[in-house]
Amino acid sequence: MFQKIIVGCVLLISSLAIAQESVDNSIATDTVKIRDTKYREDQFYFGITHSILQDKPPGFRQRSLSLGIQTGFVRDFPVNAARTWAIAPGVGYSYLNLHHNLAPSNGAEFPSQVLESYDRNTISLHYLDFPLEIRWRTSTPDSHKFWRIYTGFKACYLITDKAVTSNDMAKFTSKNNGDLNKWVYGVYISAGFNTWNVYMYYGLNSIYKNQVAPPSNNKVKAFNAGLMFYIL
Repeated sequence: MFQKIIVGCVLLISSLAIAQESVDNSIATDTVKIRDTKYREDQFYFGITHSILQDKPPGFRQRSLSLGIQTGFVRDFPVNAARTWAIAPGVGYSYLNLHHNLAPSNGAEFPSQVLESYDRNTISLHYLDFPLEIRWRTSTPDSHKFWRIYTGFKACYLITDKAVTSNDMAKFTSKNNGDLNKWVYGVYISAGFNTWNVYMYYGLNSIYKNQVAPPSNNKVKAFNAGLMFYIL
């Protein structure tokens, strides 16, 4: 169900971007367009990602796609006369739905245990994001078609979390795991042309406060890769 929602969001965002491009082309054809030399770019964003977790303990396995979404607003501040360089602070929301074989250990010495047998095991993470970007693009006042490379740093505050584990015998649910880091942060890059952009994020600190499971000191970090879309 969640994957269908993700696909629907991607189709909607790409349709809006194409519609905006069509309107711009129509205006350029039918009217005399006034050049906006004080324009700003790409202030609303929407992304879809797949998480590939790093720094994993022995026996760790990911299962199925660990899909995530992110959306938000950044304020574009051009720093040169051509407006091809800019900085952009912002605020947003991100959601990660991780499928793997680590389950909460309910107050044991280690925050998680590696499961050998299960039907479903997921953890859902909801974050409030604070991105800060350095932006380069080939934009002009006359066209929304341009190349872009945006790179930045993002701090994320954990709003809430939920873990669900089920097997043939029972289903277990836990929320607000105290072993999860409230703040995670990392670096990212988004690059592409016009509507389609490749996005990658690498977490600099761990999702968990302490080592996840014996016998290693691994704490699990996030590496997210996917697509990013921008409008306005």
